[in-house]
Amino acid sequence: MKFAVSLSMERFSPETPMKTVTNNMLELAKIADRGGFETLWTSEHHTIECTISPNPFTVLTWLAQHTDQIRLGTATLVAPYWSPIRLAGEAALCDHLTNGRLEFGIARGAYQYEFDRMAGGIAQQEGVAFMKELVPAVQKLWAGDYAHDGHYWKFPLATSVPKPLQKPHPSIWVAARDPGTFDWAVSIGANILSTPLSAPAAEIAVLGEKFRKAVADHPKVRRPRFMMQRRTCVYDKPEDWQLAVRHSMDYGRAFENLFQNVGTVNNGFPEAVPYEAVAGRDNYNPENIRKNLTFGTPDEVIEKLLDYESAGVDQYCLGLSFNLPFELQRKTLRLFIDEVMPFFAERERDRQRAVAAGR
Repeated sequence: MKFAVSLSMERFSPETPMKTVTNNMLELAKIADRGGFETLWTSEHHTIECTISPNPFTVLTWLAQHTDQIRLGTATLVAPYWSPIRLAGEAALCDHLTNGRLEFGIARGAYQYEFDRMAGGIAQQEGVAFMKELVPAVQKLWAGDYAHDGHYWKFPLATSVPKPLQKPHPSIWVAARDPGTFDWAVSIGANILSTPLSAPAAEIAVLGEKFRKAVADHPKVRRPRFMMQRRTCVYDKPEDWQLAVRHSMDYGRAFENLFQNVGTVNNGFPEAVPYEAVAGRDNYNPENIRKNLTFGTPDEVIEKLLDYESAGVDQYCLGLSFNLPFELQRKTLRLFIDEVMPFFAERERDRQRAVAAGR
């Protein structure tokens, strides 16, 4: 199992300078790059300060100038906000400007608040239909001249300029939680991005089974990769869990505001909805958060990660951007690099030795 990190620029107060926000993200990206993380993922969001990324290609191009090895991915682009021609060209240019390190991740979108402002107020659930039309069109534009006559977009003969540096194109990743999206993504040869959100550990196995079924149902398709993301915080002492849990709860209430479109957003800052208005009250129980999310000492985190490995996850992604204090984000990365990743690297070496001995 490889490891990735999801980072966003985030501000929760107008008193925090943007310079501090960008410096913090850049420092974390450099630590992840030097520490051997496989991929850095960043999202697309608009009009909200807690995830500042109106164009993730710009962010990744900037980070590419300050990192050497780490792959740079969009997790995720929001399909209804793009046209095929623009998306194909911008992604391909980013692939060149990152020297072929782009990973192309896309989703239907999450926040109804954004859909009301970016997608004409369509229901967030309709985003999946946009995605299923958009992705094949982008692939064909990357390949050469192509004319499109679809439900959401129509255009005469055109092509992507430039073409991607990676051949035939950057790896495509699709965000999926429902069986239908798993099946469609695998059928087109895409990799899978998924998350158990705040659900108990049993959800990890449920998502793993959805992935295995989709792969089994498409035997002629190369097995894709499977990434799973969860909020992560690593600390020295077991009693340090309260801080991580408190920030996760507060962030979740801001997420509920945007997802359900039930709260107030003042000048880009979403107010946390009251606990009585949240969906899934058990997800806000402090003990449940401590147990379900990847919070813990290095030994506790290793134990939790074994569930992901058992579910067939190829890449575990640390979700670090949920308003954790910067020092705790930095400590999480360093403890993960120094004390968690070596455990899994040794397991992989043992596996390879066993395979070699079997020959």
